[in-house]
Amino acid sequence: MSEVSVIGLGPMGTALAQTLLRNGKRVTVWNRTLSKAESLVQQGAQLATSAASAVSASPITIVCVANYETSARILDTKEVAPVLAGRTLVQLSTGTPQEARNNELWARERGADYLDGAIQAWLSHIGGAETMILFSGSHTAFQTSEPLLKILAGSSIYLGEPVGSASAQALAVISYLLGTWLGFAHGARILESENQRVDSFGSMIAAIAPLLGEEAKHQGKVIQTGHFGNPESSLKTSADSVERLVQQAQEAGIHAEFPAHALPLFAKALEAGYGNEEVSAIIKVLRSSSAAKQSHA
Repeated sequence: MSEVSVIGLGPMGTALAQTLLRNGKRVTVWNRTLSKAESLVQQGAQLATSAASAVSASPITIVCVANYETSARILDTKEVAPVLAGRTLVQLSTGTPQEARNNELWARERGADYLDGAIQAWLSHIGGAETMILFSGSHTAFQTSEPLLKILAGSSIYLGEPVGSASAQALAVISYLLGTWLGFAHGARILESENQRVDSFGSMIAAIAPLLGEEAKHQGKVIQTGHFGNPESSLKTSADSVERLVQQAQEAGIHAEFPAHALPLFAKALEAGYGNEEVSAIIKVLRSSSAAKQSHA
């Protein structure tokens, strides 16, 4: 019997399987397009003839496909379901907390121990001592899988039994990255409009990254405790900065949609009297908007 099976051999799934093989683990692999397994077989992996045989081959199966819908098409079949009993299923596909809860229930009904994971790294990071994968769900499943998981990500973190926790944390990070991706691109356009280099902008952000990390940590604490007073830089100051971004875009004739989209949220926060609080007080606007939608549902 193999130590672990890996289902899904896209770029990330392949990186997971390769890392396990490099560390001397017996690995069975399966993918809907079998040609993607060829290089792994050459590296020592065992090729399963079906998803069911991949699950049967190992006590632990790692699934890493595009999303939960794809995972369900592979696993929720009359061939696979019967062989899940008594095995550990580690789900590393992308999904939402509700999908994780649904998947856990499905796995439990078939006798499998279930662990949901969210990879917080790019391909080149897999196998690193600092690489992070978040996990939630069955504590037994995590304990059983931990030796293998630590090979894939030295900083693997177990968040507890509530199975939606890993997905929620991952989506929160993606939300943060969304702002940085759009913000960086808009910042690049500001510099381009002034005929300045963009690569130096990237270097500057890298240099101040520790400060930005501390700011994120601070704002997280502010929101958790609800202590929004006595800011070093107020929400009103930030709102003024957003207005300057819109003004500069109009003056330079560049795309203004990113900062313009933020202006109404800041305006609502100022109207609500949060101007002299921490910039993270804007979450109160987001909370009130959510409550209003629920009341009209």
